Amino acid sequence: MLDRLTRIAIEAGAVIMEIYGRDDAGAADKADGSPVTLADTAAEAVILAALAQDFPHIPVVAEEAVAAGECPDVGARFFLVDPLDGTREFISRNGEFTVNIALVEDGQPTAGVVYAPALGLIYVGDAAGARMSRAADGAFGHWTALAAAPAGGGGLRVVASRSHMSDATRDWLARYPVADLVAAGSSLKLCRVAEGAADLYPRLGRTMAWDIAAGDAVLRAAGGMVRCMEGRPFRYDPARVPGDAPFANPWFVASGAFDPAAFETSTA
Repeated sequence: MLDRLTRIAIEAGAVIMEIYGRDDAGAADKADGSPVTLADTAAEAVILAALAQDFPHIPVVAEEAVAAGECPDVGARFFLVDPLDGTREFISRNGEFTVNIALVEDGQPTAGVVYAPALGLIYVGDAAGARMSRAADGAFGHWTALAAAPAGGGGLRVVASRSHMSDATRDWLARYPVADLVAAGSSLKLCRVAEGAADLYPRLGRTMAWDIAAGDAVLRAAGGMVRCMEGRPFRYDPARVPGDAPFANPWFVASGAFDPAAFETSTA
């Protein structure tokens, strides 16, 4: 399955890059105020068609379909799709946007693909482990195994949202020995932790399940973890935030191969 999901993500990425090269990507605002472009809808159409053909019995929860009022009933096994994660990065043309496809089973992301077409990077993860590849001459060849790092003694390397850094996140980080803080867009933040380039990614702000499930699958396959702020392992059940929309995420922290609570220096 992961090989097929990888091919689907690459197909969607090609559609995104064609629109990325246009002068006008058709950017607009959705009802919730978040941006959407022609690339979001075109890439989602490619992904949904391919998943329907290859995995017709597995429901698909996809961002733009949900925004249009189409949210299927799901059981223990379903796909979560964000066809263009980091639309603000797409519009600002910094390249830090991704295609996200994840398989969720019993609340856990068991397979995931994160593809950054403008950067030529792809990350995948499943029960066999996590790995990444970099495009060469337009094709992916060599795969490198990923391993989330244990935290070192010189302070934590933190990656945070480029477009959504909040005061709550800054206050939370003040309780930890931060050696380096780097901003990044989309689910690439989770992949940076998975490849050992960062130790911690906190998100004290609203996100949706399709934003992070694929990156979470990669991170877990690399030996890391996404936890709720209370320390519980993260789940992808439809209703997790009282009063919010289905598939809304609670605040979370992603980490390498260690428990962030061990590094907390203050509870003030």
